Amino acid sequence: MKSIRLLALDLDDTLLRSDLTISYRTRNAIKRTESVGITVVLASARAPAALDRFARHLGMHKRPGYIISNNGALIQESGSGKTVHETRISPEIALVVCDLADAEGFPVQLYEDDIMYVSRHNEYTAYDQRITGLRQVVVENFRAMVGQGCFKLHIPGDPQLLSHLENLLRVYLGNDITLFTTRPYFLEILPAGTNKGTALARIAQIQGIDPEACMAIGDSMNDETMIRWAGFGVAMINGDERIKSVARLVTDHSNDDEGVAEIIDTYLLSKETS
Repeated sequence: MKSIRLLALDLDDTLLRSDLTISYRTRNAIKRTESVGITVVLASARAPAALDRFARHLGMHKRPGYIISNNGALIQESGSGKTVHETRISPEIALVVCDLADAEGFPVQLYEDDIMYVSRHNEYTAYDQRITGLRQVVVENFRAMVGQGCFKLHIPGDPQLLSHLENLLRVYLGNDITLFTTRPYFLEILPAGTNKGTALARIAQIQGIDPEACMAIGDSMNDETMIRWAGFGVAMINGDERIKSVARLVTDHSNDDEGVAEIIDTYLLSKETS
């Protein structure tokens, strides 16, 4: 294996345990990874405000590194907070998504700063609020807000019903959006060509690092692009079976059993790693 110079880590169900904490062993492994010259990237579907506390918990605000948020729509330097790249859904596309979702009876939500804006209350958005810690605000004229453009849109709902809406969106907007599920009950819409893989590739280009010298670890379908792009793609044992099938390696330990630390210790910090 070529020496790894860039390590990308998904957050939920990968780096984070089920109680949304990071173990001491994992924090220490990440710091030691940085100390040997490997650049660490946090790559998440979360909005920046929902990522910040974890980056600070890891001390990344004090060291060079990168934060990929909104599933690749925004890239920032971890130390300075400087925006490296951002892309947004155009107002025209966002309105079509909003209207199609509304016509099919689904609420829509978007994220700005530390607030989760939603077209109406629903059980799935309430669950998202508990996970992210973001404040929820129901907007009476949600369509007007969407008409200003946004990083991404979330459509929450019953997974069996969402599949029909997903097909509609692919028919009407297939080439104009990136579309996937982050959790079974969340359909996520991003600008076309935007994902964790393209964001990681941009960071690697800035750093002058080849894909073969990059490792990416994740658990779900929104991690697929970075796991495929990186020379050493790793899936969590607790992850989606489809992700496991495309990864170079599947961990022996889950997110609740320090799977990330195990991979770092075995493949990045071991004296036997070439």
